[in-house]
Amino acid sequence: MTVPITPPAPGDAAPVAPANPHGRAGRDLAAAVGVGLALAAGILGCLLWAKDAFVWIIAAAMVVGAWELARAMANRGFAVPLVPVGVGAIGMILAAHQRGPEGLAIAFGLTAVGILIWRVIDPRPAAARDIAGGIFTALYPCFLGGFAAMMLAPADGRDRIITFILVTACSDIGGYAAGVLFGKHPMAPRISPKKSWEGFAGSVLACAVAGALCLALFFDQPWFWGALLGAAVAACATLGDLMESVIKRNLGIKDMSNLLPGHGGLMDRLDSLIMTAPLCWAVLHLVVGT
Repeated sequence: MTVPITPPAPGDAAPVAPANPHGRAGRDLAAAVGVGLALAAGILGCLLWAKDAFVWIIAAAMVVGAWELARAMANRGFAVPLVPVGVGAIGMILAAHQRGPEGLAIAFGLTAVGILIWRVIDPRPAAARDIAGGIFTALYPCFLGGFAAMMLAPADGRDRIITFILVTACSDIGGYAAGVLFGKHPMAPRISPKKSWEGFAGSVLACAVAGALCLALFFDQPWFWGALLGAAVAACATLGDLMESVIKRNLGIKDMSNLLPGHGGLMDRLDSLIMTAPLCWAVLHLVVGT
């Protein structure tokens, strides 16, 4: 039985959409800040007291990120071969830490071969699609995360990792604050409606200041190199955010998972770091040296 819908009388008020309980922030700010501070404290503590063990934290983060991405891709029918991807993720991080770019490249190649063999011996259909999904997952985030492991390897690796994380985090912090306070002009409304050009300006400013301070204090380098690093990181981090937004939109999901209250999944926090890791490694390698 169809129930007729009576239109509102002329004097009736139009229905009002429920207000966002988190205001313009768009998320649980208290939970996000608490989780962010806990992660920062854990990372800093490990770097200060067990620097070389931090490579295992990077490896674990890449395995979790690969699991989240594979789980999300399953919404579109991809069956990512998680065993060779997970083993390859650990291998890539350890090889990058111990053998540098050559080790990372070789480990990625072996991971791709492992994915191919693993999926070919599986009798299920759509092998080509699953192989493509597996290699993509091995590349993003695992291969890109290998550059963070390479930054950790030198004697001053602790300072390089702190610089890398701090400058990248300032992109989110500066962009979030400026976007909430001043954001009026959307940057990419069809991809990420909450991103604004004002927020991007805040990201550039915050990253430039953080980069200038880090390179001057940690490495005794001219401040302008750090400012240039910060500006480049802001642009790269923003591209990383937009790229993950495109991926999530195509996969039909809002967050990669719900592991981190107020943040979503681990990949929702790693997207900027993964994209800026090669840039930070290259700039610090060229400016600071080995």
